[in-house]
Amino acid sequence: MKLVFFDIECASVHKNCAKICAFGYVVCDENFRILEKEDILINPKGRFELTDRKGEKGIVLPYEYAEFKKYPVFPQIYPRIKSLLEDKESVVFGHSVLNDVKYLNLETRRFKLPSFEFRFSDSQLIYMTLINDFSHQLGLEHIAKELGVDFVPHRAADDAYATMRVLEAMCASEKCGYTELLSSLCMSEGKIENYNISCPQSRGFRKYGAERLALKAARAKARTDFYNNLSRKRFTKGGKLKGAVFQFSRPIEDRVDISISLVNGIYELGGKYSNETTECDYYVCDEGDETVRTKRAKSSSKTEIINVPRLREILNG
Repeated sequence: MKLVFFDIECASVHKNCAKICAFGYVVCDENFRILEKEDILINPKGRFELTDRKGEKGIVLPYEYAEFKKYPVFPQIYPRIKSLLEDKESVVFGHSVLNDVKYLNLETRRFKLPSFEFRFSDSQLIYMTLINDFSHQLGLEHIAKELGVDFVPHRAADDAYATMRVLEAMCASEKCGYTELLSSLCMSEGKIENYNISCPQSRGFRKYGAERLALKAARAKARTDFYNNLSRKRFTKGGKLKGAVFQFSRPIEDRVDISISLVNGIYELGGKYSNETTECDYYVCDEGDETVRTKRAKSSSKTEIINVPRLREILNG
């Protein structure tokens, strides 16, 4: 069995178009001995409009952009890439590979070519599952640095090479082969077929996703409970708060076991609660809160920033 690692660079990426300019790959055996390594450069038939994954700051590819016009266009390279990725004797890997598979999908549609059909695994997901941290996407440079792998970022063949070395390093750390590593982490492959793409998965990632959904549902319920209670409040003239206006940070609002009773106390003493941060006399947040709403409150000269214990002191006199 051979292992194929690939990476793609694009001259531009838009919602319905990805103009591939480089397809880099490494083929190795099961002991990570390299059999082939190549950067296939492609005429993207379009301008270079380079941004990062978020579509923001520009990235710089280590190529001479003016040279790309002399290279073959994607339909000419397509049979070679298809043969490489669809080889039944190969296992395919990439880093954050779903993006690259989508680029291939968009190019086949752009040039009216048959869909790719192959299975693939993601070194990013494997690493995140290994360290049990799915809280943010980990780039190839970050993981390579953690595992002591050196390479030139954004040269497609070197990214593919680094992906291979990252998998090799994970196998070494776990003292096993790649099949045992994937099995121990309960990984499953992604797939592209008939222009449809399914994502690679792991048991750890599925558990994380379920926990996030549950947390999101709990926050939504807490917010509903908080604002349902707030909607029933009526301002009472008088009272020692004398119409003072309060607002809580989102995290405190969501802690309905305390936030509802605090709001009740505010209204009982003649205060108000507002969703408009600029109207508030008091803003209640936790130490170290740097959320958008809290930053807005801190920038207001008329708003006093207090914590929950201080609010209790005000309410209890």
